Amino acid sequence: MFWTWAMATAHYLALGIGLGGVFVRGQGFRQALRGEPGGLARAFQGDNAWGIAALLWLPSGLLRAFGGLEKGTDWYLHNPMFHLKLTLFGLLFLAELWPMVTLIRWRIREAKGQPVDPTAEAPALRWFVRINDAEVVGILLLVAVATAMARNLRPF
Repeated sequence: MFWTWAMATAHYLALGIGLGGVFVRGQGFRQALRGEPGGLARAFQGDNAWGIAALLWLPSGLLRAFGGLEKGTDWYLHNPMFHLKLTLFGLLFLAELWPMVTLIRWRIREAKGQPVDPTAEAPALRWFVRINDAEVVGILLLVAVATAMARNLRPF
């Protein structure tokens, strides 16, 4: 009972942390594009929150679905909304790859004392704003699918 509650709590907290992190990261990307000081630092802060959310979301979700908690693995595997949720998660993960790798590279550069010039990175930043906005929508869709799944709604 405790682990069921603890994993559900971690899973739901990750939503707030992750959605807030992606939102802040998008603001940082926009600020960097406008040449505002601290834009990239803000993007890094939001990205940190997004990473913390992933560290909560993945293990708690896996344990809830496949760890003998909640409704049981069989229920999840036979629920089409669960498959849709995993598909959305996969799309979000794929969308995140380029920004994630680039931000890691930028952090390494900055740690070596080689500041990232947002003007030179403007093409990537423009794409990151679009990807970030799509991720916000994707997270909201994921929540809608998760609530449908929890209520055993089956649209197809």
